[in-house]
Amino acid sequence: MKKRTAKIARKTKETNIVVSLAIDGKGKADIKTGIGFLDHMLTLFAKHGFFDLDVSAKGDLDVDIHHTNEDVGITLGSAFKKALGNKKGITRFGDSFVPMDGCLVRAVADISNRPSLHIHYKTKRDIENLLDNLTIGDNVKYSFVNLEQFVQAFVMNAGINMHIEILAFDKDLHHLIEAVFKAMGRSLDEATQIDKRAKGVPSTKGKL
Repeated sequence: MKKRTAKIARKTKETNIVVSLAIDGKGKADIKTGIGFLDHMLTLFAKHGFFDLDVSAKGDLDVDIHHTNEDVGITLGSAFKKALGNKKGITRFGDSFVPMDGCLVRAVADISNRPSLHIHYKTKRDIENLLDNLTIGDNVKYSFVNLEQFVQAFVMNAGINMHIEILAFDKDLHHLIEAVFKAMGRSLDEATQIDKRAKGVPSTKGKL
């Protein structure tokens, strides 16, 4: 099988990012974004998705983390799409539940080239009100909004339809976001697997 790898560089006035990705890897990661919590999450994403992933990012963190966080998502999504190529033989769909102590998250992926992100809450009003006031980190803070912006940038540039369900939340934002990244990695590992029974792309349209 042809190696499914990609290297993407993105440079703007706000950020300078290089991402190297191997879909069929061993879960090795070397992540340096300047955002410690995001580094940790992307390391988990690679580990549980069995992706080999290197990310080097320099951004205007003196302003805040928004540009770097979002642009890493854009660049990773672009690398993911390029590495998958024509998508022939892929399973296309992936589904994973991940518990993290009192948190439970489900991520369902469709590599459809019709990208969108949908986040579902079991008790939407209570969770949204709580999440609005939570951040992680002392010097560089990370919030649930930052997670949404990262995943949105990733899926839009990767061509993925992603549904994320928050089924339980124990008020520990670290646990919740970690469960999301792990579930995304596992669902995309499943969705990118090659089905030896398949001929061509997994769509009656003949193209994804």
